[in-house]
Amino acid sequence: MKEIYAIIRVNKVYSTKKALEEIGFPSITVFNYRVFGRGKQKGIVDEVSFSVSPEVSQMAKHGGMKYIPKRLLYLVVDDEDITRIVDTIIQANQTGHYGDGRIFVCPVEEALRIRTGEKGAQALA
Repeated sequence: MKEIYAIIRVNKVYSTKKALEEIGFPSITVFNYRVFGRGKQKGIVDEVSFSVSPEVSQMAKHGGMKYIPKRLLYLVVDDEDITRIVDTIIQANQTGHYGDGRIFVCPVEEALRIRTGEKGAQALA
């Protein structure tokens, strides 16, 4: 099993969720609040959905913004599904511009369903 963390643009959550549902993976966790970050470009003013004063916009061009609002999606899946899921997340989020996000894939030692006590792949179904 693997866990997938995807840090994406705020406006891409719905399209990502829909794309994952279409390939048979409706179960995701989305951290919708207080997820912020920035990449090596130090933040992009045009990416935020709120108005930014000209002064802040000018400062951002020279020194970057402190953080940009993002969303964090989390899934745990079987190893054989990783490529298909990662490709789907990329297709739903790739614009070719800074700020498209990051995907991290990590090993999962065990999964347990609290309600039934199922373990491993059965806990994911």
